[in-house]
Amino acid sequence: MLAAVILLASVEGLAQEDTVARGKYLLYAGGCISCHTEDIDDAVPLAGGRAMETPFGTFYSPNITPDAATGIGKWSDEQFVDAFWEGVSPDGDHYFPAFPYTSYTGVSRTDLLAIKAYLFSLDPVSKASREHDLAWYMSSRIAAGAWKELNFESARFVPDAAQDEQWNRGAYLVRHLGHCGECHTPRSTLGVLQTDLEMAGSRMGDEKIANITQHRVDGIGRWSVRDIEYFLDIGMLPDGDFAGSSMGAVIEDNTSKLTREDRLAIAVYLKTVPPRANQ
Repeated sequence: MLAAVILLASVEGLAQEDTVARGKYLLYAGGCISCHTEDIDDAVPLAGGRAMETPFGTFYSPNITPDAATGIGKWSDEQFVDAFWEGVSPDGDHYFPAFPYTSYTGVSRTDLLAIKAYLFSLDPVSKASREHDLAWYMSSRIAAGAWKELNFESARFVPDAAQDEQWNRGAYLVRHLGHCGECHTPRSTLGVLQTDLEMAGSRMGDEKIANITQHRVDGIGRWSVRDIEYFLDIGMLPDGDFAGSSMGAVIEDNTSKLTREDRLAIAVYLKTVPPRANQ
């Protein structure tokens, strides 16, 4: 009996190690490092504080280390999933869509709980999250709730039966876990993603975000699948130049950490995004 208990504990321990390792991979795939790490030289990863400037004011990312007082250390599995699927905090407050739950809502429960397992394996960091600096009309979470009521629908990713497994994996990564459209798709004056202009480029402050549709002049229509995969790996464009600014950080902290198979899946999906002119 003792041997069986020891064996069961060993198997469970190995399974937890696998979940944590998978969660680490998914965390990188989800771009969490870039957003939840302050943009200073000695910043502690995932302890929050990064400023995100928008037309509605400046948002500051929260601490997502497992600190019980200032991070997410007291969050249950359900509270963690609800944050991503429903855009609500453990206290029932509505999140502003600066946290891209509008894309993360499609991520599977299994993947989300693997990410949580990895986050909870880290050392807690005591660092209070900074208050957002927003326009007066955005100062209440009621505004976030009203925005959600009009513009958000909670729904998980459903594979397209007309497409193969590789395309569906790419769609899942681009549309949901990697939330590429949150930057590359233009928004209305109310901050709503214009889905009819998916991936047609946008602006973030003074930075112009690239058009990554199949438009042969404005977008990446002349890039091959291999060109896209190589760019996501090392940041080099087909003309030999390298990505900079925010995309440089995305490659360093996100896409370069993916397997080649996942980068190819992203490329395969992007090759099917309809061509649209620059916005």
